[in-house]
Amino acid sequence: MHLAPRALRHAVVVATTALIATALGCAPQPEEKATRTPSGSAGNTCAKGELATETSGKLTIATDEPAYEPWFKDDKPANGEGFESAVAYAVAERLGYDKSAVVWQSVPFNKAFAPGEKTFDFDINQVSISDERKKAVDFSSGYYDVRQAVIALKGTRASKAKSIADLKGLKLGAQVGTTSLGYIDDVVQPTRQAAAYAKNDQAKSALKNGQVDAVVVDLPTAFYITAAEVTDATIVGQFENQGGSPEQFGLVLDKGSALTECVTDAVDALREDGTLGKLEQQWLSDAVDAPVLK
Repeated sequence: MHLAPRALRHAVVVATTALIATALGCAPQPEEKATRTPSGSAGNTCAKGELATETSGKLTIATDEPAYEPWFKDDKPANGEGFESAVAYAVAERLGYDKSAVVWQSVPFNKAFAPGEKTFDFDINQVSISDERKKAVDFSSGYYDVRQAVIALKGTRASKAKSIADLKGLKLGAQVGTTSLGYIDDVVQPTRQAAAYAKNDQAKSALKNGQVDAVVVDLPTAFYITAAEVTDATIVGQFENQGGSPEQFGLVLDKGSALTECVTDAVDALREDGTLGKLEQQWLSDAVDAPVLK
């Protein structure tokens, strides 16, 4: 049986309305506004003291144990003394967290930038920014420009090296996973395989015991080691930076962290207002010069 034109139009309207209602019922509906911006974007999440941190109202900062001078003092990251401890608290203050709201956590050097979810908000531990490490973690902008240096016992063949070529036949050592070890492998390219140690303490012991001819560490650490820890050692020299930009230490964050932009903004502000320069002068002023090995 055929419907009359008016009845037919009414049926079509009813059917169309039902279809629209069904479609709307199946379609994604507007969600309530998210409490956090997309990972890796600061947006409005940089409100002071109200960041999406690991523990609400607290800022969790990680570093290795032991914590070496001049980066930390007396192996106590929480005391605010030493360059990196002072920088960490300065960044925390910029983010809206006073000293009482900072929680320190011990994380081995290599684990800080290894793939996987992090239990800290950021790590500060002389970690050099590199494209390879950026595959696994985020970095803030650099808070310190650094060079690598060679240490040897006084009066040894290694202590008399004047060039990279003079280092090639030596047994060299450095902490595993560091750019110090990378400089040995990629810049010196020694004829003998480099020794890699889990901790700088082990590398220093190997130097004192004659197991290696020289060790490579960052320049400020080299000054401290030769002045206070291995006083019969000397700084042989420092390497030139490789490439067009200086090697820099950066704060390490979880890959895609919503805090990355906030932390970077804080570091940039500390550099621009002269705070980083003042802290460098206060804690690293001795690390000013050493012969350049070419």
